[in-house]
Amino acid sequence: MIMISRDTIDTIISSTRIEEVIGDFVTLRRRGANVIGLCPFHNEKTPSFTVSPTKGIYKCFGCGKAGNAVNFLMEHEHFTYPEALRYLANKYQIEIEEEAQTPEMQQELSERESLYNLNQFARDFYEKTLHETEEGKAIGLSYLKERGVRDDIIRKFQLGYNPSTWDAFTKYALDNGYKLDYLVKSGLTLQKDNRAYDRFHSRIIFPIHTASGRVVGFGGRILTTEKNRPKYVNSPDSDVYNKSKSLYGIFFARNAIASKDTCFLVEGYTDVISLNQAGIENVVASSGTSLTQDQIRMIRRYTKNITILYDGDPAGIKASFRGIDMIVEEGMNVKIVLFPEGEDPDSYSRDHHPAEVQEFIANAADNFILFKTHLLLKETEGDPIKKAVLIKEIVNTIGLIPDGITRTLYIKECAVLMNVPEQVLMNEVRKILRNKIKKTFPELKKPEGIGWTEDQTAPFQETYDIASDEYQEREIIRILLLYGDDVLPLTRKNDDDEEEAYTVKVAEFAVLDILHDELTFENPVYAAVFAEYVKAHQEKRIPDRNEFISHNDPDIAHTAVDLVFTPYELSINWKKNNIHVNVEENRMKELVFTAILSFKSKKLDKIITAKLKEMQESSDPKDQELLLNELKNLKDSSIVVNRELGRIITR
Repeated sequence: MIMISRDTIDTIISSTRIEEVIGDFVTLRRRGANVIGLCPFHNEKTPSFTVSPTKGIYKCFGCGKAGNAVNFLMEHEHFTYPEALRYLANKYQIEIEEEAQTPEMQQELSERESLYNLNQFARDFYEKTLHETEEGKAIGLSYLKERGVRDDIIRKFQLGYNPSTWDAFTKYALDNGYKLDYLVKSGLTLQKDNRAYDRFHSRIIFPIHTASGRVVGFGGRILTTEKNRPKYVNSPDSDVYNKSKSLYGIFFARNAIASKDTCFLVEGYTDVISLNQAGIENVVASSGTSLTQDQIRMIRRYTKNITILYDGDPAGIKASFRGIDMIVEEGMNVKIVLFPEGEDPDSYSRDHHPAEVQEFIANAADNFILFKTHLLLKETEGDPIKKAVLIKEIVNTIGLIPDGITRTLYIKECAVLMNVPEQVLMNEVRKILRNKIKKTFPELKKPEGIGWTEDQTAPFQETYDIASDEYQEREIIRILLLYGDDVLPLTRKNDDDEEEAYTVKVAEFAVLDILHDELTFENPVYAAVFAEYVKAHQEKRIPDRNEFISHNDPDIAHTAVDLVFTPYELSINWKKNNIHVNVEENRMKELVFTAILSFKSKKLDKIITAKLKEMQESSDPKDQELLLNELKNLKDSSIVVNRELGRIITR
């Protein structure tokens, strides 16, 4: 098992800028001291995903997901803890000393990890074969050169070649310790009649990456003209690859998509490569599949603007209308570029200068709804029935738009184009919206009056256990995490019985005070965090909150993030207008004392309640007398503690 030292982990976490890491996957915009974006873990249209660069953590106030950069990579990219650390170390060029993985060590990895490793191994094999073997250079590389693909583009997209020998890769992988079972599960190897052979033999290889750059699958293009073999083959779905959730080129396009605030969507691998060579990097491909909601939402993390590039086949475009409607439904702005007849993004890019390609796309881009209206109108001339069908089709698309203002604007424009009264379209759209609400909320009925009816009950109100000390325990741990290393100003009497000032760290004071009174935490997570503060105190150090935020126990990590993150922040206008705000940091002594005294008060209340019950249940006069004395002492202590809190005990 490869271990990464605590010092190295601390170096990685302290060097990581969480907004940069998450920004590789989610488009973020600044709001005050934090940055916000659309949550990548659940579908939302209004940003509730908040990242705090100063605290190094993120939290979604919609679905509750939270953590630091390591947690994000584990959740979003399905990395293991060590893999997430290695990813960050590589990003920030931090050296990690580790052993080389042997075949025996690979067997210890989980199936998912083994598949990732196998895909990486395959990519290296294909790439090396293309550039360093006679067959690769003579067939694969020469084919790419004939199509005008530059060396830098070949290297960028990690293109490769699989030899014509039926089992070249399979044999090489088996010789290097990989299991045949994993080769078959990954789809790299096919098995028939006890014979194992390469899925991609005699093909140019296109590695498919996740947004973080991990290789999860491959596409292969045949270079011969055999009629019984498909032009393209792709990896099948596996534990690490799902075609409907993948976009070819997303790893190389994500930054360009975010910076240019638009994404070009094409159909195939070569379209992406040719457009990149023409200087257009913000482009991805659906790899021949019908567009899925997962793919749309992946793009939406980086931009709300998408332009779909089509060849000049109107029938193909009409077949894709349902997929484009899904984009509209996500609240995105969709444009269409139709290439001249007989051309596609790949051929047009190869036959024209990069500047001409960019100019053509910019000038040809047409809004989808207006494009759809124009295209269908051509088929309705002189046929009122067809025109009625067209109106319903356009109205259905407009009804998908989530924003009311945008819907109204399209209704106006389409009414003019179709020569239909605007109110007619408005009424039809309203019908669609009403039906959508009924389907989404079937329990909604027309209100019959105000007030309660016989079959209605008051809403459920959550009960709260006033005897619980959950809040007090939580507050102690929150203060330790946020302010444990802060200085607490105190006074004490010296040998001359005079008051003198001294300071102590908040964590040191709290730990010693709670241990002195032998108080314990009932919540297991808070107890575990406090135990680590006690251990650190014995080691004469104060733990950094990042130790808890990046803790390998997910309950501790999630709790730590939850306690230190707040959705609220002070506006800079307070400082500008010289308005004094009594923030926690300015009243540290009061904050700490109140938290610890409240903790003690609640603990005393619970002990007193338990003693009273014990006394009531006892029939032994001696026991009752002892319990009565204990109760008196406990109540005296409670009075003292509550007096310091400014409270008056009335029982």
